Amino acid sequence: MDLTIDGQQGSAPVACLPDYNGANVSGLMPALLGGATLPSWIPDVVIGASSVVLVVLDGLGWNQLEERRNIAPNLASLIGGSITTVAPSTTATALTSIATGLTPAEHGVLGYRMLMRGAVTNMLRWATDAGERRHDVPPRELQPTRAFCGQRVPYVTSQELIGSSFSDAHLFGGVPHGYRALSSLPVVAADLVANGASFVHAYYPGIDKIAHERGFGAFYDAELVAADSMIGDLLRRLPSDAVVLVTADHGQVEVGDQVVVPSEEILHLIEFQSGEGRMRWMHARSGVEDELFDAACAEFGDFAWVKRRSDVIDEGWFGMHFPTPMLNRLGDVVVAPFEPVSLFEAADSGPFELICRHGSLTPDEVLVPLIAGRGLG
Repeated sequence: MDLTIDGQQGSAPVACLPDYNGANVSGLMPALLGGATLPSWIPDVVIGASSVVLVVLDGLGWNQLEERRNIAPNLASLIGGSITTVAPSTTATALTSIATGLTPAEHGVLGYRMLMRGAVTNMLRWATDAGERRHDVPPRELQPTRAFCGQRVPYVTSQELIGSSFSDAHLFGGVPHGYRALSSLPVVAADLVANGASFVHAYYPGIDKIAHERGFGAFYDAELVAADSMIGDLLRRLPSDAVVLVTADHGQVEVGDQVVVPSEEILHLIEFQSGEGRMRWMHARSGVEDELFDAACAEFGDFAWVKRRSDVIDEGWFGMHFPTPMLNRLGDVVVAPFEPVSLFEAADSGPFELICRHGSLTPDEVLVPLIAGRGLG
């Protein structure tokens, strides 16, 4: 549906910017595998552990977990708190930062849909509507940094993701171990620890999928209960000197049918769009960059942060060091809603309307858990 939002009193809220110099998902691998003293934001229980299993629960924001601790007793029993994810708060960007230890500006996977050598490309599918781009944009050429600080770390993921272009881009150098059902993830991870692995990276995408398709409610709660049960099983399978460390790539905002369709005036000023509904990049037609920015401020400024490319670079949204070759992957103007709405773009649509979404810089999207507990076996 189209959405009209009346002008609001007061100024926009302060964006929840990623803390790249502190408690941030991009610092996990350097902290856990870099050999230095653990920073204070890593839960103390990790110190001295014989093995660490890092579980990334896609889409489980800190605020969503805090609101549902009563149905997630295993997660609620873990020690720790919240840290920040990256910008945009989206899977392709955050998972790459988690695995490589780099900020988005450094690794260059700058969104769900990104301008990549002349075409806006879905980074999870590594494809445009015209087809897959693995051959003209090799994943390891676009993102050449080896994951896991260059170590041969075993990673546990859904079997169908192994060998995908995105997996090759962000998990390059790791050793894949697949599972086909959620119940198998703890079995595979615990077996790796039993066979001598000192660090295991595990990934589960179910919470994010359900939030997108079903929103918050009974289906979301049931999925969280299932993920919590999996964490409990993993804890029981690991020895007491091993640790389960749980984090996420982003949280969620329920937008439902609150979808904003850009006006014809805006569409006339842009050549194409990238990003996603909650962090939409608008690429201006030549010579109208200033006009586009002014029009976007007027049209979206009551419910979104509207910034020029130079602004977000200066403010460090994607990291403090931004290599010049990465700049062309961004648009000219970004619109990041702070209200629970999404910006419509036809090429961004899928087989069903997304009820929960993410990508922007609200606390619900940026804050993720970093919680840990020792094995119970």
